[in-house]
Amino acid sequence: MKAVVVNPKERFVQSILDFDFLCFKEPSTTACVSSSPFRAFYGNREVIIPSYSSVSDVEGEVEVVINLASQRSAAPITLESLERDDVKVVVMVAEGVREQEVKKIIKKAKEKGKTVIGPATVGFLRGGEFKGGLAGGDISNAIKSRLYLKGSVGLVSKSGGMLNEMMRIISRCADGIYEAVAVGGEVFPASTMLDHILRFEKEPGVKMIVALGEIGKGDEYEIIKAKEKGLITKPLIMYVTGSSASLFPWNVQFGHAAAKASSAKESAEEKNRALREAGIIVPESFDRFEDVIRAEARSLGLIPLNCSPLRIPPRDVKELIKEGKARHKSAFVCSIASKGRHVYAGVPASKLFEKGSIGEVIGLLWFKRKLPPFFVEFLEKVVILLADHGPAVSGAHNAIVASRAGKDVISSLCSGLLTIGPRFGGAIDEAMRNWWSYDMDAYEFVEFMKKQGKRIAGIGHRVKSKNNPDERVEMLKAFAKSRFSSTRFLEKALAVERITTQKSEKLILNVDGAVAALLLDAMESSGFSKKEIEEFVELGIGNALFAFSRSLGIIGHAIDQKRLKQPLFREDEDNILYLE
Repeated sequence: MKAVVVNPKERFVQSILDFDFLCFKEPSTTACVSSSPFRAFYGNREVIIPSYSSVSDVEGEVEVVINLASQRSAAPITLESLERDDVKVVVMVAEGVREQEVKKIIKKAKEKGKTVIGPATVGFLRGGEFKGGLAGGDISNAIKSRLYLKGSVGLVSKSGGMLNEMMRIISRCADGIYEAVAVGGEVFPASTMLDHILRFEKEPGVKMIVALGEIGKGDEYEIIKAKEKGLITKPLIMYVTGSSASLFPWNVQFGHAAAKASSAKESAEEKNRALREAGIIVPESFDRFEDVIRAEARSLGLIPLNCSPLRIPPRDVKELIKEGKARHKSAFVCSIASKGRHVYAGVPASKLFEKGSIGEVIGLLWFKRKLPPFFVEFLEKVVILLADHGPAVSGAHNAIVASRAGKDVISSLCSGLLTIGPRFGGAIDEAMRNWWSYDMDAYEFVEFMKKQGKRIAGIGHRVKSKNNPDERVEMLKAFAKSRFSSTRFLEKALAVERITTQKSEKLILNVDGAVAALLLDAMESSGFSKKEIEEFVELGIGNALFAFSRSLGIIGHAIDQKRLKQPLFREDEDNILYLE
């Protein structure tokens, strides 16, 4: 049978393909209705199941539609599926589908001569042939119940869980399942137990019928009428569960919507008595169900087959790991988060939400520790001062151009961030290495860099000068001198500035250089070891702080351009010098 699965789920589809493999059948799920192709395994071979936007669009033959859509869309999809000439069966898994919608489905199915199973069902299974849903359970249960063989027993139940249990029982005392169906536990199922019993009656391969009812409604009495009219001639063994309900002084509601007896006639005891009087084989109790099935099966020559499957589907690695039967190396290693919890380096996000700050979050996620208050406040001051430097700088400029080209905010942000480098924003890391590593006299350091032909990162400004200082640098210097226990690296940087400004007033300590020096001072003042500081310098903590801070401004410029509805940017020809 060829099937299409609507709104596929990994566990669901994989169980169907594993059953196909077990039964030596080619993959039965040949299409899915989803936003993208679905990947699964057939044995060891990975297969890609093509996707379509609707059941109507699916190309090729479709005999079964397994509808996993939610209760809101399950009914329309089922009605659409019934319109296809090749569809014979639709399985509706969702619970809570409205009764009036189910009634429309019942009417349409009868008009088309088709079968709808559900709602609230695990589906159906044909022994050795097809698995239409989760009926039969996992592959281990399918093997134990020998569902890979074609048996002679037709089984119908309201309960999906009990359906699987009954398949195990039948495998022990008969030749196995021909077909098993769970009609679902809703008050109005699209097909009833009687519908399937009559279908089994007409199926030559079914030699014996087993049915499991429950308290509530009157489905069993419809079966009794059919038996009395001679519509059911094959051996029918049936039992109604729920006898414990009589022990309670109130009406008991079991797991299914329909499993509630509101009168004596709907009780398990009365239904079982009526079934027995009609000539249907009814065990005295559920405990005797297996004995009764075995006796009837032997009288019909339906002896259990002692056969093992020739091939078993490979187990999924995730399942084996969960059971402790396989090892798997992790793809990622993480030390700042907790699995399934909002925890930052051991501190719950809920605690930070109550009285935390961005600086504390940076400390936990970047430095993996709770930073002292002065360091936290310093980080936040840096974020404020570096957030934006106007639209003229390259990062903001690129983001503006991208935004005006119609790119989304994230793309515009990335365009701006990718501009960060040695000449824009990316000087903090290099400046940190300078201030950290040089242990010579400031004059000697400047001469050394000059001989190397290298610019001193963190020194120099295009606009600001010694007589027109960058107020951001002045604010950071004042903050550090009032809060830090040591500003050793800031003093080293200022010593270099005193040398460089003798050559040019614009060769001042810029904001990148100041942040670089003060990050080193903050770590040293916080008790970081020399080895830890060296590690963070090499990890690029300085440029990370710049990128985080400047992202606020870059996003602002991207949004601003969209808000102002600015057109596509094109550079004026007068601003371009063409070299010929």
